Amino acid sequence: MIEGISAITLATHEMSRAVRFYRALGFEILHGGEESSFTSFRAGTSYLNLIAQPAERRWSWWGRVIFYVTDVDALYNRALAAGCQPTTTPRDAEWGERFFHLTDPDGHELSFARPLLPV
Repeated sequence: MIEGISAITLATHEMSRAVRFYRALGFEILHGGEESSFTSFRAGTSYLNLIAQPAERRWSWWGRVIFYVTDVDALYNRALAAGCQPTTTPRDAEWGERFFHLTDPDGHELSFARPLLPV
């Protein structure tokens, strides 16, 4: 039986840029850093990892990572203040979450969401 996701690892062509991006959003760095080939951040009880890849290694759209956060609107405002350009504004979805989307500097699509309280 699958119990959960321990971590997700995303590729990057520029570790220093990627580390600065995720730190600006509030991710806590646990291992590695801007000069490392592998960096790990805390994501609740799980982990978000970054792994450096050579410039010639390319990828196309692969999907989306969804992170639950305490306050969707506060994180959206933090992203804007950090110079990020989210691809959507926060909204309440018909499936019962408030969310917004943001693409990281390497093209990985991220969603930050919070379940809506039942009415």
